[in-house]
Amino acid sequence: MPGSDVVVETRKLTKIFRDFWGRQKKVALRALNLTVERGEIFGLLGPNGSGKTTTIKLLLGLLFPTDGDALVFGQPAADVRKNERIGYLPEESYLYRFLNAEETLDFYGRLFKLDAAQRRARAAKLIETVGLERDKKRILKEYSKGMRQRIGLAQALINDPELVILDEPTSGLDPLGTRWMKDLIVDLRNQGKTIIMCSHRLEDVQDICDRVAILNEGELQELGSVRGLLEDVQRLEVQVSGVQLNEALRRDLEQTLARHGGQIQFIGHPTTTLEDLFLRIIAKSKAHPGRRYLPEKTAPAMAVGSKPIEAPASPTAIQ
Repeated sequence: MPGSDVVVETRKLTKIFRDFWGRQKKVALRALNLTVERGEIFGLLGPNGSGKTTTIKLLLGLLFPTDGDALVFGQPAADVRKNERIGYLPEESYLYRFLNAEETLDFYGRLFKLDAAQRRARAAKLIETVGLERDKKRILKEYSKGMRQRIGLAQALINDPELVILDEPTSGLDPLGTRWMKDLIVDLRNQGKTIIMCSHRLEDVQDICDRVAILNEGELQELGSVRGLLEDVQRLEVQVSGVQLNEALRRDLEQTLARHGGQIQFIGHPTTTLEDLFLRIIAKSKAHPGRRYLPEKTAPAMAVGSKPIEAPASPTAIQ
């Protein structure tokens, strides 16, 4: 069983879709191994058809795995009782169009068997949180895409979940709404909640996620902290204040800065962008079919025929 700090764990999780005759039609997910820790924002990235939505549906118990295991709160994902502790915002929420915001939240509160006082209190607080106080009496049919996204998030939080799964949470939001959404997600983490988010907006993931997993064609291609994956260890940056750059300083920089009146404010490795990393990893995946991320501690593994399979190079070493 996973440790108490592990909220989600997958072990060789595989999903194969078959046709009416039982023939293999599509390998949507192949041997996915990852863990999501309590209190972190975990980003799930990949192009269309990479297995992100399949992974989410397996975690919610909407699909059953062909092989492997999916555990949520230490229990099999197929156990629907764990969904009482989960909030889910799909890319398209499909809420009832002829209910207003208050009625929508009351309806979902009833599904979680909240009493009337709890439903009213939580609905009022969430409507204020998502900025829909002035529109709470309007039916959802009249809402814009961004407003529907806001009320969708409110319904995902009506049960005060421990795990929040967000599929394209900034879709349809303007720049101000996007910033608000990202700040709210960070605030949810600060409250101790665990967030899994899928997004095609890589800058959003880079801004707020603690760790990311990159999928392509159903296989895990990269996994790690955002800062660690984006760090460029081939270069070194030094930022200094209180001193002008000159030839003498250039010569003496490696020895000391103090005698020039300067102070080092930052020294470390500059980063690339998540977008560049994402495109590079997907291109490498396409160029080398069957390539899969393997933790360094498992290398070298043995393949069929007793030929060793070398683990992929460190993420920072990929060119």
